[in-house]
Amino acid sequence: MKDLGAEEQMSNEAFWLFKQLNLHLEQELKFQPREKGLSLIERTAENENTLCPRLRNAKVEDLWSLTSFFGFTTETFVLAVNILDRFLALMKVKPKHLSCIGVCCFQLASQVIEEECNIPSTHDVIRISQCKCTVSDLKRMEKIISEKLHFEFKATTALTFLHLYHTIVLCHTSERKEILNLDKLEAQLKACNCRLVFSKAKPSILALCLLTLEVQTLKSIELFEIVLRVQKHSKISDSDLLYWRELVSKCLADYSSPECCKPDHKKLVWIVSRRTAQNLQNSYCSVPELPTIPEVGCFNESESEDSCEDMSCGEESLSSSPSDLEGNFFFDLKPKST
Repeated sequence: MKDLGAEEQMSNEAFWLFKQLNLHLEQELKFQPREKGLSLIERTAENENTLCPRLRNAKVEDLWSLTSFFGFTTETFVLAVNILDRFLALMKVKPKHLSCIGVCCFQLASQVIEEECNIPSTHDVIRISQCKCTVSDLKRMEKIISEKLHFEFKATTALTFLHLYHTIVLCHTSERKEILNLDKLEAQLKACNCRLVFSKAKPSILALCLLTLEVQTLKSIELFEIVLRVQKHSKISDSDLLYWRELVSKCLADYSSPECCKPDHKKLVWIVSRRTAQNLQNSYCSVPELPTIPEVGCFNESESEDSCEDMSCGEESLSSSPSDLEGNFFFDLKPKST
């Protein structure tokens, strides 16, 4: 009788999980960055005074560093990247504006995900991120981003699907629960988020790619069969899965390379000495005054030139190694032999 009760409970949980999965599958396109805007950024050469993929990727690595420094969740990081990419795919942005935009996206994501008591002051975020703008600059930029995204911040992301897929698999498997390491999958997703190309992938597909690659390394027939059922339920074609899985596999292999630049969390830790920490609590963070932030122009599908006003000072990226724990999740990956 006890076994029957446990089975019924498991059945109810599975039903609820697939109901949630269906809901997010319906919503994912709504929160995916505009593909034409992303393609425009992809085609931008680095020597132009416009946003190129390298600068976008470096800013995402800065967001990774910030979320790690403040001890925020992976959900906050992934949402900040989603807000950033959705905005960049809609608006024309020059490199000098990116610092202010990135901090705003971090703040907006923090407000959605984190407990209010854990959210740092805007002054502190400005100081830690080395963002050369004022509180009023950030408030004006936050207003622009909020209006352009219609105040829709709580998005369906690849992390949403990764958590759902992971829970569904554990709900149906007889394998040891710890065999499928969610922390490892999250760290690998963050690495993918640092590459612009993966913002063009449907979140459900990107999440399933990470899961299938991990199941492949575990060599578990049972897990593989469960993942196949999830793929079928999510209506993800074999061709789409294969295409993006190859890109994900290469990204993770490249990310494990010592030559690959990764977010430098330790640099952020170095910034905050004891004296600085006291200043963050007791003094106003003085930064250069900047001109009022004008609203930038929207992308026109027929345009390829950038034409927006200055919003903030340019600066070097903070990114240049993931945390020791997260770094371990990449070193066992090898490029697929051809």
